[in-house]
Amino acid sequence: MADPQTTRAERLLCLVQHGEAVPKTENPDRPLADAGRRAVERVAAWVARAGIRVDQIRHSGKLRAQQTAAIFAEKLQPRRGVIAQPGLAPNDDVQPVAEAVVEWPGPVMVVGHLPFLSRLAGLMLTGDAEREPVRFCYGGLVGLVREGEQWQVACAVPPELVAER
Repeated sequence: MADPQTTRAERLLCLVQHGEAVPKTENPDRPLADAGRRAVERVAAWVARAGIRVDQIRHSGKLRAQQTAAIFAEKLQPRRGVIAQPGLAPNDDVQPVAEAVVEWPGPVMVVGHLPFLSRLAGLMLTGDAEREPVRFCYGGLVGLVREGEQWQVACAVPPELVAER
């Protein structure tokens, strides 16, 4: 159960789908495409201006997720840094992460892939990983907060709604 002294920000979980990557035929490592990088930069800048803070950014270890995490880290400066987290690959089981996230210290960002993020959000918000209560998009962020035993959507920031500055 959440500590009553824990602030809403400390119960924040930001889920970010990596930015658009180049096709596998162009580069099998699938780094971010130029458009994907620009979209992530816009969202990361908006998140920083909005005052959203995370203590740590965790990513799947795949290059496109690592690059997306690095862009967010540059803007948000998480005090616990950026780490590759096992179990965040596209088809990994979401149950272990859903159980572990309540023990993670402070607000955390997870940068990952579909269908993993969609299944994680479904499990956390509805109790059913097969439900899709929110739609993810390349470079977009979905913020969840834990209120008591229940997770709720706090915000959704798709790149197309964030103007370039």
